[in-house]
Amino acid sequence: MPKKPQFKYFLSNTINPVKKNSEIWSAPLPATRKQSTGKDDNSVTYGDYFSAVCSFLKENRFNIICSAVSKKLNQHTVPEDIEEICIFLEKHGGFYHPARVEMSLNRLNLNFVLNVAISEQGKEYIYKEYKALKRLNRDFAFSFIPQAYGIGKTCAKGSRPEIIMFIGEWFDGYSEFHISCDNLEKLNKINIWDSEKGSRFLSLDNTMELYKQAAMVLTCYYNIETFEQIFPWHHAAGDFVIKCDNDNKLELKLITVRQYAPMFKNINKEEYKDNDSVFILEAMLVFFLNLCMRMRLDRLNGVGNVVWADDVAVKGTLKGFFNGLSKKSQISAFPEPVDVFFKKYLLSCTKSDLNDLSTALLNTYNPLAPELPVIKLNMDKHIKILYDSIRQM
Repeated sequence: MPKKPQFKYFLSNTINPVKKNSEIWSAPLPATRKQSTGKDDNSVTYGDYFSAVCSFLKENRFNIICSAVSKKLNQHTVPEDIEEICIFLEKHGGFYHPARVEMSLNRLNLNFVLNVAISEQGKEYIYKEYKALKRLNRDFAFSFIPQAYGIGKTCAKGSRPEIIMFIGEWFDGYSEFHISCDNLEKLNKINIWDSEKGSRFLSLDNTMELYKQAAMVLTCYYNIETFEQIFPWHHAAGDFVIKCDNDNKLELKLITVRQYAPMFKNINKEEYKDNDSVFILEAMLVFFLNLCMRMRLDRLNGVGNVVWADDVAVKGTLKGFFNGLSKKSQISAFPEPVDVFFKKYLLSCTKSDLNDLSTALLNTYNPLAPELPVIKLNMDKHIKILYDSIRQM
C-alpha cells in the first residue's frame, strides 16, 4: 500500500505542532491580525482551518500540490514522493489567513504559500487575484510577483462555511517590513521583520532603495496604453516583502495582486484615438502622482495608526518610477523612448499642476478612509519635495 504523506500543523515560527486535542485547536480564528473573534456556532476555529487546508491538499490524490511541485522542480511528482507536509499558519490578514506549506520530498524542503479566504471580503477578491497573477505572469517577463498554481474550495465543517484557497509561490528568505519607531534615535524608520536574523532597521540609503524598488515593480506592471495597473496595494497590509543579504543588497517582491484593471472607465475611444499621446501622458501622470502619495503610507508596526514616510520615499519613488518606465518597449504614440518622453512632459508641469491633480485624486478617495487626514496634513510639503526632486533629476 503506498505511503501517504504525514501532515503536521503549526502556528507561525513555532516548533511544537498544534494537536487535535489542544486548546488552540478549538479556539476561533481572529478576523484580522489585530482583531479577535468571539466564538459562536459559525466561527471558524484553528482546527477547522487546518482540517480544511488538509482536505484541500489531499483532494484528487494531492493533484494540486503535486502539480505545483512538478512546475517548481520541472519534473513529474506523485504523492508517493512526498514524505511530510507541514502547515504553518502565518498571519491573519484583512482578506486572507495565509499559510506556508512546507513539503519534504527526496531530501528537499519546498515552500509554497496557501492563501485562504474565509471572510466574504476575502472570497470576493481571491478569484480575481488568482486570475490576475496568472495573467500578469503570462503577459510580462518580470518575476516580481508569485506564480499561482491551483485554486479550489472546501468546507470547514459539514456544509458550511465554505473556504476558498489557492496555492502559489513562496518567496524564501523574504520578510515583511513596516515603519516603526527607533527608540534610540527617536525616529520612524523601516523595520524588517526578519524571523531568522532578527528585526532590524534599514539605513537611509537602503530605505531609499526599498521605495525605489517598490515603485519600479508597480510601474513595470503598469500598462501604458490600456491604463491597467495593480491596485489597490498597501504597505500596511504587508503587500511587499524584502530580502536583505549580508552585503546589504536589497530585493523586493510583491506578494499579492488584488486587482488588475484600468484606472479610468468610459473613455471616449474615438477621442482617445485622435489624441492618444495626450491621454497616455495624462494617465501616466495620474498613476505617478497616486504612486508617490500611497508609497508614503503605512501603519505603525503594521497595525497602529496611519503614518507618513519621510521625504526619502519621494526621491526613491521618483527613481523607481523612471527605472520601471525605462524597461517599457517603445510605443507608436511616442516619438522617443517612454521614459525620455514622459520626463520632458513631467518637467513641463508646474507646482500648481501637481498640486491641483493630486488634490483631485484625493477627492476620489473614500471620505472615511483613515489615510485621508494624514495625506491632507502633509500634502503641501509633499508637493514641494516632489516638485523640487523632479527638477533635480
